[in-house]
Amino acid sequence: MENCIFCKIINKQISGSILYEDDICIAFLDLSQVTKGHTLVVPKKHYKNILDVDKHTSGHLFEVVTDLSKKIVNHLKAEGVNIVSNANQVAYQTVDHFHIHIIPRYQKEEGFKMLFEDNQGRFDLQQVVNEINK
Repeated sequence: MENCIFCKIINKQISGSILYEDDICIAFLDLSQVTKGHTLVVPKKHYKNILDVDKHTSGHLFEVVTDLSKKIVNHLKAEGVNIVSNANQVAYQTVDHFHIHIIPRYQKEEGFKMLFEDNQGRFDLQQVVNEINK
């Protein structure tokens, strides 16, 4: 895509702090660095998000995410890691090119928060299963 910042990094039109690259994907440090080592793993082919990507590409990206996560946690002495991919604006996707965030965690209260509210009993779980499997 012509105006996609990630495509420009992939095509070496702009520089990036590249950690890994192969024929299918590229991984580079996120400029925002929510935490030290915050990395993006991005397919070289342009897909809008995980809802558009093919199984082969997504599978390969998750293999790379797994390997890089271990390397980042071990070498940067992180205590844990969040793996995140946002799909569409409602889910906070800001760049319309599929990518997976690797966010190393050093302590609970730092630059990145996730909140899972407890909605136990709010939904009929069997009905949700039936809706998904229609």
